[in-house]
Amino acid sequence: MEAGGDTAAPAPGGAEDLEDTQFPSEETREGGGVHAVPLDPEGKGLEETGSKDKDQPPSPSPPPQSEAPSSTSRLWSAAAPENSPTRSPESSSGGQGGDPSDEEWRSQRKHVFVLSEAGKPIYSRYGSVEALSATMGVMTALVSFVQSAGDTIRAIYAEDHKLVFLQQGPLLLVAMSRTSQSAAQLRGELLAVHAQIVSTLTRASVARIFAHKQNYDLRRLLAGSERTLDRLLDSVEQDPGALLLGAVRCVPLARPLRDALGALLRRCTAPGLALSVLAVGGRLITAAQERNVLAECRLDPADLQLLLDWVGAPAFAAGEAWAPVCLPRFNPDGFFYAYVARLDAMPVCLLLLGTQREAFHAMAACRRLVEDGMHALGAMRVLGEAASFSNASSASAPAYSVQAVGAPGLRHFLYKPLDIPDHHRQLPQFTSPELEAPYSREEERQRLSDLYHRLHARLHNTSRPLRLIYHVAEKETLLAWVTSKFELYTCLSPLVTKAGAILVVTKLLRWVKKEEDRLFIRYPPKYSTPPAPSTDQAAHNGLFTGL
Repeated sequence: MEAGGDTAAPAPGGAEDLEDTQFPSEETREGGGVHAVPLDPEGKGLEETGSKDKDQPPSPSPPPQSEAPSSTSRLWSAAAPENSPTRSPESSSGGQGGDPSDEEWRSQRKHVFVLSEAGKPIYSRYGSVEALSATMGVMTALVSFVQSAGDTIRAIYAEDHKLVFLQQGPLLLVAMSRTSQSAAQLRGELLAVHAQIVSTLTRASVARIFAHKQNYDLRRLLAGSERTLDRLLDSVEQDPGALLLGAVRCVPLARPLRDALGALLRRCTAPGLALSVLAVGGRLITAAQERNVLAECRLDPADLQLLLDWVGAPAFAAGEAWAPVCLPRFNPDGFFYAYVARLDAMPVCLLLLGTQREAFHAMAACRRLVEDGMHALGAMRVLGEAASFSNASSASAPAYSVQAVGAPGLRHFLYKPLDIPDHHRQLPQFTSPELEAPYSREEERQRLSDLYHRLHARLHNTSRPLRLIYHVAEKETLLAWVTSKFELYTCLSPLVTKAGAILVVTKLLRWVKKEEDRLFIRYPPKYSTPPAPSTDQAAHNGLFTGL
């Protein structure tokens, strides 16, 4: 059920979809990837483009508004303007304040709430959950009111506000927003928040807890996880590529060195080891999976991104740690056991996932082998030099400048290859340069993120999807293009014309093809672990029993 107010969200002007414009065609070589060729003057091989509608996706035509308690209007009566900056982490759920009458709380442009079916507050992006208990009670009343009529509430539209609901077992997640994100995108964000909670407790544990005691305060078990949730939601505002494209970003690295690091991970194994990951600054260097894992299931990019975000927590800033972690897309009801260590004085992180509870010392031995091997390969030096020349804010993660493309007028882009071989589908990836001026300030990054969300919603609209969008905004020109081979979002100078945009995209596709071995993991390594020692005890809460 989706309910709406009297007026739909207005669509911004200044946009048009390309209809007859000719764009560079692309060909697939035997090795996969995209090969850009000169522009076809006759338009042969062009992808079908969208119609000349406005760029903002039309708000769904909601059915007549259902009767609901009149007090629900307080949920969105005074939200912030769309370009309102995001609050600092101090204003998160652990902070003071947060009453809906508080001006600072109302100035936020998006809120995320997590509560139980009984209305017990669990998490709020801003403010104190204690001060918001009455507001969350209204949300519970809304859900119960609609359920009493045999329906399920999904979203409410009121003027320029969206209120999106997601029921996941005994947990209710709510997003209240007046950003340009669509309801589907907000729902995906709520799913990511739920996955983060499940990664700590498992779905089965949450269900058992609330089956035993409906008004249980889940915050007792999630202590310390609030900051992780805050960082997750901040990343959507500042760097939306991973969640928007459903992929992970790799550290740009020469293929010989990346292959050598993959071979190093293959050699450093231990009984029960299922996954080895090298990462820096929330970006993937390389990963190796146990062969049986690859044969029996797929490692979802959402799970891998969750791990990358998880190891970026301050708790893992130094030393080594041993903790259980659940991968919700893989198995939401079981734990892996994770060994996390920082290597040398670098922000490079090694993550080893295993199925044996008492394998800490075996994992630590693997860590020493990996660290020695990386020093022998010179990988620490290479990663350190790359990070020192980077202005990226992601914990000194090596990155590259958009100037490397050599396409004047190009400011930023998101690129996800789609024509990869089948065995690469285990690891969907994307690439993008670091954000530079004029997107150095937080407000400008938010504005660019909003534009990317708006274009993504148009391309993937379920009722009327588009293939190509050319959007002229106030401060930039954007082009979004999805084919069977790639998904691309580009941000260009406002002075770039359609013809100029064609040239920029042509150069960009050629550059990506040339650099694809450096930007992406083309051949994810696999290995076989030694057989686990026999034991009379059953595996304790493990996801595998035969590794």
